[in-house]
Amino acid sequence: MLKLLTSFISFIFISLSGYGQFKVINLKCESQQNPLGIETQSPSLSWQLTSDARNESQTAYQIIVSETPEKQHTGINLVWNSGKISSDQSIHIPYSGKQLVSGKMYFWKVKSWDKSGKESEWSEVASWQMGLLEATDWGNAKWLALTAWEDSMRVLPGIHVPHNDPNFGKRKSGSHPLPVFRKAINVPKNLKKATAFISGLGHYELSINGKNATKDFLSPGWTNYEDYIYYNSIDITSNLKKGENAIGVMLGNGFYNVPNERYRKLLVAYGNPKMICKVVLEYTDGTKQEMVSDQSWKVTESPITFTSIYGGEDYDATREQPGWNLPGFDDSKWKKPLIVVKEEKLLAQVGYPMAVRDTFSVAKISQPKPGVWVYDMGQNASAIPQLTVKGKAGSSVKITPGELITDLGDINQSASGYPHFYQYTLRGEKTESWQPRFTYYGFRYIQIEGAVPEGEANPSGLPVILGLRSLHVRNSASATGHFQCSNALFNQIYTLINWAIKSNIAHVVTDCPHREKLGWLEETYLMGNSIQLNVDMQHLNRKMFKDMESAQLDNGLIPDIVPEFVPFEGGFRDSPEWGSSGVVLPWYSYQWYGDRNLLSDHYEMMKRYVDYLGTKATGHILMHGLGDWFDMGPGTMGESQLTPKGLTPTATYYYDVTILAQIAGILGKTGDHKKYQQLAPEIRKAFNQKFFNPVTKEYATGSQTANAMAIYLGLVETSEKQAVFDNLVKSLKDNNYVLTAGDVGFHYLVKVLSEGGAAEVLYKMNNRNDVPGYGYQLAHGATALTESWPALRNVSNNHLMLGHLMEWFYEGIGGIRQAEGSVGYKQLIIQPQFPGDLTSAETAYETPYGVVKTKWSRENGMVNVQIEIPVNVKANLVFPGQPGKTIGSGKHGFQFAMP
Repeated sequence: MLKLLTSFISFIFISLSGYGQFKVINLKCESQQNPLGIETQSPSLSWQLTSDARNESQTAYQIIVSETPEKQHTGINLVWNSGKISSDQSIHIPYSGKQLVSGKMYFWKVKSWDKSGKESEWSEVASWQMGLLEATDWGNAKWLALTAWEDSMRVLPGIHVPHNDPNFGKRKSGSHPLPVFRKAINVPKNLKKATAFISGLGHYELSINGKNATKDFLSPGWTNYEDYIYYNSIDITSNLKKGENAIGVMLGNGFYNVPNERYRKLLVAYGNPKMICKVVLEYTDGTKQEMVSDQSWKVTESPITFTSIYGGEDYDATREQPGWNLPGFDDSKWKKPLIVVKEEKLLAQVGYPMAVRDTFSVAKISQPKPGVWVYDMGQNASAIPQLTVKGKAGSSVKITPGELITDLGDINQSASGYPHFYQYTLRGEKTESWQPRFTYYGFRYIQIEGAVPEGEANPSGLPVILGLRSLHVRNSASATGHFQCSNALFNQIYTLINWAIKSNIAHVVTDCPHREKLGWLEETYLMGNSIQLNVDMQHLNRKMFKDMESAQLDNGLIPDIVPEFVPFEGGFRDSPEWGSSGVVLPWYSYQWYGDRNLLSDHYEMMKRYVDYLGTKATGHILMHGLGDWFDMGPGTMGESQLTPKGLTPTATYYYDVTILAQIAGILGKTGDHKKYQQLAPEIRKAFNQKFFNPVTKEYATGSQTANAMAIYLGLVETSEKQAVFDNLVKSLKDNNYVLTAGDVGFHYLVKVLSEGGAAEVLYKMNNRNDVPGYGYQLAHGATALTESWPALRNVSNNHLMLGHLMEWFYEGIGGIRQAEGSVGYKQLIIQPQFPGDLTSAETAYETPYGVVKTKWSRENGMVNVQIEIPVNVKANLVFPGQPGKTIGSGKHGFQFAMP
């Protein structure tokens, strides 16, 4: 019987509920549902499809767009009617109607025709709202400030100043008082729609009638403020009431100003804190009213007495003015704001804001020494503390977060940026609650001084802690995937990596949520697939492409970090494995999300960077940069130890050129296509001449990184590829499957082993905790991915690198990957792997077309596989010992015997 089953795949029947459920769902404009602040005249429109039938697909569609939802039903006075278009395209269809108007809302719906030519019902109506397309659309809105600013106070470009550097002197960058603004506003009639267009530098918090208008945190996103500034479009209809209302705005420093006090990775000062706002009120009678930021607003000093993106925040509740953001408040003692000139371009913020996404309660309380209490929150995450306390007015509580604790049990910030803390001064009410507004940190533990936990002895009458929580803050992009399997360690590793991902997607992809918070670019593409399998990254990626273009130098260099608040030196500014994100990430993003504009919009940036690398190469070989950062060698971890520095930048340069040749071909740039097609083999030849050993069939030192990069990036001659792969596997076996590849190389090692049929090797490398690696980190108490394989305490313990095994969980064990040449996951390969003693796995990933799922289990030599494919997508199934099989959309079940 087993022999018979190995010769074919038997279909397990799944009952169907009947035909007639072909539907259009999940409409998105610019890849968001009902977005505000659209600034293109040709926004892309996408949707997903559902059907009860198998192997279903779209053959045609029709889109209509109108100015009001009512006109959708009449079909007259439309701004666009596409008519019936014969096409299976259902993502990134450009709007092609009448010119769109600044600030205006548009409504749209879609219907589709299935493979049999039967049309669906119309979808539900979706919408988008335009942003302010021109500077003049801001009308008379002015930038407002509390204090004057002298250009002599600017610190630009930023300065990399190590803590307590005596050479910087006593200059206090960013030590200005912080403002709060208020404005009374009357709503005399019934509201139909109200929109606030607002920006505040460095960050703002908007409240209306005493309540926050959004759940956003640290808005707007940080940028190169000398080039462009983001504003947000906020629907405030439900926040306003008929009659008197009040608008309040608080400001913080962010990366716009970094104070010299406390911890700082860098010092930078662009200008004084300021805000600009335009509110548009649309009434049910068809009339409009505008309210802008001007000198009719009022301003005073904030209760926030100190705030630093690096150093923490202080708040003096005795300086609060109750009701300051409510109607009827007496602001006669407040000042008129200063009007300041701001020339930089205002752009609608791209993508999702940061927000509180998870909450952690106290797991354990300890008292390492008198007067010091340490709360263990159980999870290392990018977060802010939330304090609930009661005590005497004027009493102060010091709150110090940390990833680690010392051997004595108190907070250890030695590797995460010291000192970072919060000081809260009580107003003296029975119970008061507070949390920082304009900073965050990476921590698991919270140390409290100047207060005692409720129920503890309190002879000095200190404030009493009634509650303490950790609020995890990150980019609010939606989750896209999930993985679990029968191996408990692998599930823990998945969670470990995922917490590093969630802790480091802010307004850029950061390296760590404490010490630096900077956008080091190598992680954006080396970890890019691992990230996007878990989080929708298309909007944040677009934002980072803009940052890269803004940071790119005249000679074409893309610095290692963007935005580049401070130019670092040497490889920390110019490392090809880092700057190449400007070429690789747009290409990957195009493949993941299917948006061709990602290529055309950023082509010149890519080309300029590749040409820059050409000027730095000698005989097509690059010899500068950081190399395989944090690989496991005999010395101190840092720059590459096991792989010659010239190998990784040259291999990456070759990869850039091959990518650019493909992009040029897609965009019809014939001359460039030919140029880079001819350049690639020249680099390949020079690389092999310098690094390949024809006797040993290995590259350079034979390190995991050297051989894996050469294989994956296509640098190995076809005749030598199998020998190099075999030697790579043999070296791993001979070295007892110990990981040594670093930040750059481990990504390629995972890809090569997974795609080369060496799943058992990956299993043996990672299903252990006795040597440095994921299991070792977990065994040493890590709850987020650490910066080093051995979980060193003197480096970051929440870091976004080395998490590349996530790709294997989805694409290897789960078996979900995109077919060669496909974009947007239109064609899939389903090829699950069954290594070691795994008995089951369940994987889901939301593609632009919908969710694809695999679920398998094995017992007694038999494997049962359940697969779900989105409508309008096809998949090629590849099972061990079985012939390939193509399937379309729907739920499918298969059973086979392992060969």
